[in-house]
Amino acid sequence: VQLVESGGGLVQAGDSLRLSCLASSPAFADYVMAWFRQAPGKEREFVASIAMYSSITNYADSVRGRFTITRDNAKNTVYLQMNSLKPEDTAVYYCAARLVVVSRRVLDYDNWGQGTQVTVSS
Repeated sequence: VQLVESGGGLVQAGDSLRLSCLASSPAFADYVMAWFRQAPGKEREFVASIAMYSSITNYADSVRGRFTITRDNAKNTVYLQMNSLKPEDTAVYYCAARLVVVSRRVLDYDNWGQGTQVTVSS
């Protein structure tokens, strides 16, 4: 499945952004979708995931309560609503997909988008 992210940009601390990820597969509903991020000089880290039919979501502790992951299976799209952004949220954000089983591990995902830059100024 091909994934294309959009919605990144430069914002100030406290602002909001919504990222989108469009998937090419007609079997989109069969995929667990996730967002990861990678800051300069750091490893890629888990941000949020959503199960196949939106029944289960998981968040990293650093974003819980500020970020919300949702999906629209009719549009083959997953979203990441980011509120109360902080400078430490600055990173390239990646959309990822895997079949069926929810995971927080980078190595468990075999489908990745190209990434979208989010920069939060203080």
